[in-house]
Amino acid sequence: MEQQIIAMLQLQDEMNKKVHPDWRKQNFAWYRAIWIESAELIDHYGWKWWKKQTPDMHQITLELVDIWHFGLSLSLIERESLDESASILHHDLCDPLPSREFCLDIEDFAANTLKTKRFDARRFGRLMSDIEMTFESLYISYVGKNVLNFFRQDHGYQDGTYKKIWGDKEDNEVLVEIIERLDSTSASFRNDLYRQMQDEYSLLSNCNR
Repeated sequence: MEQQIIAMLQLQDEMNKKVHPDWRKQNFAWYRAIWIESAELIDHYGWKWWKKQTPDMHQITLELVDIWHFGLSLSLIERESLDESASILHHDLCDPLPSREFCLDIEDFAANTLKTKRFDARRFGRLMSDIEMTFESLYISYVGKNVLNFFRQDHGYQDGTYKKIWGDKEDNEVLVEIIERLDSTSASFRNDLYRQMQDEYSLLSNCNR
């Protein structure tokens, strides 16, 4: 588990460098991104008593993965050693705060983030426990989203030439289908995923000519 966390920290560092080569010194408001994502998280779960709402578990999982991205970034800033960061994150995820009710736990997580401007992995682990999300699911989903973010950047996301709809599906949907075909335990999982996305995107581009 610690080795997988180290791998995710390395991937996050690479992605942040894609946005800004010297990202650690930019004072980006990572904590703000976390509590904004927390608001979106509670919206997907449902809180409106005046209408029928059903928790969207797929979107809830994606929001937690997005929060994890920003949590990893804060961990990288706070500690120079990947081993130390991974050890602390591992310990905290394995020792989450006791669960109560999901909406209350989200609010507590967001309030703590605003107060401390830090990422609390124990509170995050509690949110994972609330929805019975495993670490393996977090790892696979994180690597998948990281690869997709890289793919988008490499294929014109910033200049507007990237095609987010592949045929009749969003790239997120295609990503999930490709992940299901691959061995997520393989050491080459990330590269295999990128290569398969490249193949499908190239096929789509050729069909649209």
